[in-house]
Amino acid sequence: MSNRDQSLPHTVSGTSNSGDALPPIGEHVRQYETVRNAHETELIEDYVELIGDLIQHRGEARAADIASRMGVSQATVSKMIRRLNELGLVTSKPYRSLFLTEEGQKMAEVSRARHDIVLHFLRALGVNDHTARIDAEGMEHHVSNETLSIMQRFIDQQTQR
Repeated sequence: MSNRDQSLPHTVSGTSNSGDALPPIGEHVRQYETVRNAHETELIEDYVELIGDLIQHRGEARAADIASRMGVSQATVSKMIRRLNELGLVTSKPYRSLFLTEEGQKMAEVSRARHDIVLHFLRALGVNDHTARIDAEGMEHHVSNETLSIMQRFIDQQTQR
């Protein structure tokens, strides 16, 4: 167990978490399947979302900009661009900007919306901006639509006050 894990509270609202240890097998399988599926798509979604953001805010998305913003090498970005191209999410030409296909644009919009809901929810809870941005980056891929709806409702309630 890491030092970070040891600092986590072991109770919620004064009740023990021991009853949550092992859900029924079918439910447990669905939990792990959901996480595995999210892991498969999260990097793709991150790239597509960033490409969309760069196009929106800078007018273009270049491999060098993606590499610097993601903290990876241009070779890593080139490999992912090839994969995104094969998946029909981007189009590219050597030494040119990247462009999202219609499918890529839809993915970028959905990913951005999910990210924004999680980010605004964390901020509404009082999480500082720096931490909220880091946490939202991972959480957006693993949160169900049901949970996102509830998060959005909470945000809306907070802004009406």
